[in-house]
Amino acid sequence: MRMCGRQSCKESQSLRKPLGRLQGVTRFAENALLISLLVLSIPGSLTAQQTQHLSPITLQQAVSIALEKNPEHKAALADTRAASSDVKEARSFLLPRVTFSETATRGNDPVYVFGSKLRQQRFTTADFALNELNTPAPFGNFTTRFDGTWDLFDSFASWHAINRAERVKDAVGHQMERTDQEIIFRAVDSYYGVLLAKKQLEVAEQSMKTAQAILDRSKDRFESGVVVESDLLSAQVRLATRKQELIRAQNSLALARAQLSTSIGLPAENEFDPDETLVERSLPATPLEEAEKTALEKRPDLRRIRSEEAAQQQSVSIAKSSFGPRVNAFGGWEADNPTFVAAGGGNNWLAGIEVQFDLFEGGAKRARLSHERAMQEKVAAAKEMAIDATQLEVRRAYYDLDSARQQLEVARATIAESQESLRINQNRYDSGLSTITDLLAAEEAARRSQTDYWEAVYRYHTGYANLELASGTLNPQSPVVTP
Repeated sequence: MRMCGRQSCKESQSLRKPLGRLQGVTRFAENALLISLLVLSIPGSLTAQQTQHLSPITLQQAVSIALEKNPEHKAALADTRAASSDVKEARSFLLPRVTFSETATRGNDPVYVFGSKLRQQRFTTADFALNELNTPAPFGNFTTRFDGTWDLFDSFASWHAINRAERVKDAVGHQMERTDQEIIFRAVDSYYGVLLAKKQLEVAEQSMKTAQAILDRSKDRFESGVVVESDLLSAQVRLATRKQELIRAQNSLALARAQLSTSIGLPAENEFDPDETLVERSLPATPLEEAEKTALEKRPDLRRIRSEEAAQQQSVSIAKSSFGPRVNAFGGWEADNPTFVAAGGGNNWLAGIEVQFDLFEGGAKRARLSHERAMQEKVAAAKEMAIDATQLEVRRAYYDLDSARQQLEVARATIAESQESLRINQNRYDSGLSTITDLLAAEEAARRSQTDYWEAVYRYHTGYANLELASGTLNPQSPVVTP
């Protein structure tokens, strides 16, 4: 064992301290270099790209554009036009139908030649010769004909068909109204999503500044020998974490803008920047009982099902009408000529009324009636399920909104407390009365309180829109849409 005197040991220890400190500074420099590289690795052009080519837009403008450009609205509008056409088609069966035909024929069939000469009013005594009757020469005939039919009575089947088409049209109209409400909600949700993403980016930037300040404090205290190197390393790790959160916040904002563009029916490359900021707004409160009552009365999808139920009732009536008699009128006028030019020929007309009644059809009509009645029961069951689902949806939206409102109150009070706690811990750390762990915990609590607050604001506004959607009252003039 190597021995040394007291003086020589002191000198050796005095030499080791600068050496250890030099090694610590070296490790600090290496860590600082890594942090610097991480900072530089954040794409600075990302923020610049996010602020380029951004068109300012308000929430009302976003909703208006969505109701005009969204493909779902266009598809629903096409359905309403198709339903209107179906009503016109159903009404057309009440009117008479007239057809026109022009026919050119030529042949030597004895019956054809005999009848054509009669229709042309050119039959003579010589045509009674046996050779002319049995083996006539080829004969040509040009027939101009107008025919008309009119269903005078079909046991009210046509009227039931018209009523069914109108009920289907009403159902499609209600479905379009519901589609527009869903489009409005997605526009509101994506718009507030951008506002939330911007606030989250601000929180991430502020947290990064706070983490940088903590790192600077730890660096100064480490260099002065007040704290150990682990404090500095902990601060460096926290800064790196905040850098990663900043990157995610930037990308989340870009994605939220793309989602906003898509929700209003425009390509994702058309980015918009909300002309508003995420702030608390006072929205009117709606009691749960009133929301449920309103939903059962005004929900467009429930009204659609009621219209479908009425349409199915008309289908049952149509099936019943098939068992009744039918009365049809028919008539026709015909001109027959030897040439295409109407000359040298004759004309005739024929009209009459026909009564039809199916005595036996193999049970097809009864099977059809049973099918329509089964479909009626199915629609009635679907209406009951829709009512139950609507009530549950209203309750879920109401309780979600109530939770967001209460969480907002708690988060609002927590922000000031967490900020004060962070300030106190910073002072205590500078004075050597607390550890880096306490300071980082206070910093995390301050960041978390701000994040929770803005998320609560977002959930409160979107939750209100969701409650209106569940109640069937969401529209462009809703309090959550208008300022």
